[in-house]
Amino acid sequence: MKHRFRTLAAIALIAALFLGSCATKFDQYVDQPLKITFIETSDIHGAIFPYDFITGKPLATSMAQVASLVKEKRAAGEVVLLEDGDSLQGQPTVYYYNFEKTGVPHIWSDVLNYLAYDAVTVGNHDIEAGHPVYDKMVKELKMPFICANVVDEKTGEPYFKPYAVVTRQGVKIAILGLTEPKITEQLPRAFWSGMDILDMVETAKKWVPIILEKEKPDLLVGLFHAGVDYTYGGQTADTPKNESGSQLVAERVPGFDFILVGHDHAGWDGMGFDPATKKKMWVKDPAGKVVPIYGALAGAAAIPVVEVSLRWDRPNKTWIKEVNGTLLALKDRPGDPDFLAKFDPYKAELMAWVERPIGKMSGKITSDVAMFGDSAFVDLIHKIQLELCADPAMGLKPAQISIAAPLDMYAYLPTTADGTIKVRDMFSLYKYENFLYTMDLTGEQIKKFMEFSYGGWFNTMAGPEDDLIAFAKDKEGKLIFNARYNSYDTVTRAYNYDSFAGLNYTVDVSKPVGGRVTITGMSDGKPFDPAKTYSVAINSYRGSGGGGHLTKGVGLDAKKLARLEMVTSSTTKDLRYYMLKWFEKQAGVIAPASDNNWKVLPEDWAAAGAKKNYSYLYPPAK
Repeated sequence: MKHRFRTLAAIALIAALFLGSCATKFDQYVDQPLKITFIETSDIHGAIFPYDFITGKPLATSMAQVASLVKEKRAAGEVVLLEDGDSLQGQPTVYYYNFEKTGVPHIWSDVLNYLAYDAVTVGNHDIEAGHPVYDKMVKELKMPFICANVVDEKTGEPYFKPYAVVTRQGVKIAILGLTEPKITEQLPRAFWSGMDILDMVETAKKWVPIILEKEKPDLLVGLFHAGVDYTYGGQTADTPKNESGSQLVAERVPGFDFILVGHDHAGWDGMGFDPATKKKMWVKDPAGKVVPIYGALAGAAAIPVVEVSLRWDRPNKTWIKEVNGTLLALKDRPGDPDFLAKFDPYKAELMAWVERPIGKMSGKITSDVAMFGDSAFVDLIHKIQLELCADPAMGLKPAQISIAAPLDMYAYLPTTADGTIKVRDMFSLYKYENFLYTMDLTGEQIKKFMEFSYGGWFNTMAGPEDDLIAFAKDKEGKLIFNARYNSYDTVTRAYNYDSFAGLNYTVDVSKPVGGRVTITGMSDGKPFDPAKTYSVAINSYRGSGGGGHLTKGVGLDAKKLARLEMVTSSTTKDLRYYMLKWFEKQAGVIAPASDNNWKVLPEDWAAAGAKKNYSYLYPPAK
């Protein structure tokens, strides 16, 4: 019996020694899991302060609220903080440091460094700021700037770092960065010169195996500045360089634990999108594993907070992972006082800049009128574009025709009661950092362009009871209400509602798409000739093929447009910069007015449809 006890004791000792030899640094997480919180910001669009420098009114959410949340979560445990792009455009806060005050660290670099982000990826509007801005930022940031599918045009190697690796309590986390690849079709080559942007799925297929083999991470996270609905804009799952390829990566590339997205401003709470049913669904990778997808609303209105629970499976020496996330609204959260105090000097300087008077205007102009026909708002843009082209000091080719759209359907100016135009009003008049181009187009090409624009803009009406605006519809033929914008979705966005100056014409919405526009002549009294070549003033987004007007509508080659082979002259800075200078040069009070060079027919139908549809686009706030 004693021998037996001695034997059992020896066995126990050997077992204990064996188990001890197999112990790992993660054994403490066998019974009590390690919890790591991931926080993503995306599409901040310059909302650093809880203040709108364009309207002069408070913003409900900003980076000040984000700072408060981050401080709270870090006090409670481990946090990984990630930025998903599109923060260098939208508010004067970033524009000022993009183009005006360039000799100091960028305010956005200071914000990211102050909050100690772990990784940052690039958005299309960050590329829009241009090489001098984002190349400088990469050097200023204390965290990796990652994006695997932006590559050097000559070498094919990643222009930025392809991925980042961070650790929390010994857990290794790999973060793969990707951005939407249509940038090369949306922006002038000057913004992305020397670079190419590759397909997201193909890039992920290349880099995920490399990451898994080289880094052997415990978690693999996607940080993608791209949307989820891969059918957006008429695309399909097989469209090369799909602009909204985030879900496609999740479905086709195994290895991700979850994916964070941006760009579409849609707010994803774990589920993806089923194009067949137009409803949310769980997304699975090729092995059948659910891959949660999370994405923020713009301007920090709501941001993903993803809680990852890691329980150590000692026998198998692996992690049992549980991912739970929420889309957290920040509108009721106060801004962090330390953050506000830190950046208050920046705010004071910005305030002084945006409040600088640059002109005077008699009367108010609004972009809502521009949704339904000719408007003083868009005609002011036309006027400025044509005058800039005619100014010898600009070095542009004179233009006979101007093409422009309202870039923001909620814009107005002036923002002052006495008609004073200030720097901030330029951001209301012109939302994006587009260059001004001139292009040579034949009359026939211009006509095709017009038909495409008005085909996506207006509905085909059978009577005055019908909609004037071309609204998107579901499978049952019902209009689609978008709660995020408190409005109904349109077939195309307002920034694609191109109208034309220098021509007199009508748009008959009782006629089918492609046969609506009748050009009666040039606005200077000369006849319009379909065979003649005209010089056209056009913004760089459209001139590079954005919106499809020149590609799908006119039939021009997208690669030629991207290479700017069709551009006859260009500004060297963004159009807003020259608009500001234009206002400063004006003598006396500006009196904006509609040119009345075009109208929608039948006029009574159009008026009835516009009255009806105004409440669809601008319903009362709930």
